Amino acid sequence: NITCIKADVTNEIDIQRMFQSPFDVVIANAGWGSYKKIAKLSLVDWNATIAANLTSTFLTFREALRSDPLSSRLIAIASTASLKGNATVPAYTAAKHGVLGLVRSIALDVAKKGATCNAICPGFCDTDLAETAIKGIMERFDMDRATATAKVAAGNPRGDLISPHEIAKTTLFLASEGASAINGHALSVSGGEI
Repeated sequence: NITCIKADVTNEIDIQRMFQSPFDVVIANAGWGSYKKIAKLSLVDWNATIAANLTSTFLTFREALRSDPLSSRLIAIASTASLKGNATVPAYTAAKHGVLGLVRSIALDVAKKGATCNAICPGFCDTDLAETAIKGIMERFDMDRATATAKVAAGNPRGDLISPHEIAKTTLFLASEGASAINGHALSVSGGEI
């Protein structure tokens, strides 16, 4: 019983339209980042990264609470980048730190309504974002794919990429009644990275 709605999550009108349909759980899952150190980062890349990661989460949660002030489960997919610094993705790291601050602020706001707001902080997942990092490493260092993939996965003590299935299972847990007392939490799903 899932309804799909195509929307630009950085566009306020699209977000408002999205919440005209009934909803149960709200998951802000947008993520994008430019792999450039701060000295090479353009303002365009900075603004796009902040919009894709932080503004989209703000718009999504704000509209959810406007549509249903008793929204019971708000979940942001942050990143381990929200828990530590990263010299190669400063805009992404700043945006994800912002997501975590937003989650903690909303959690305090909704707690007495019986609602929760939490963040899941994955390490590198087997998604397009990891693929971009792998290709970037291959090009920059003239590496083969296996070596570049191992370099990206090296932050995970398991030595692999987190699967989307692992993130989905964690999300289902935070959406469940069993997680009713978990609020304002940053749950690392990273194989022990952080």
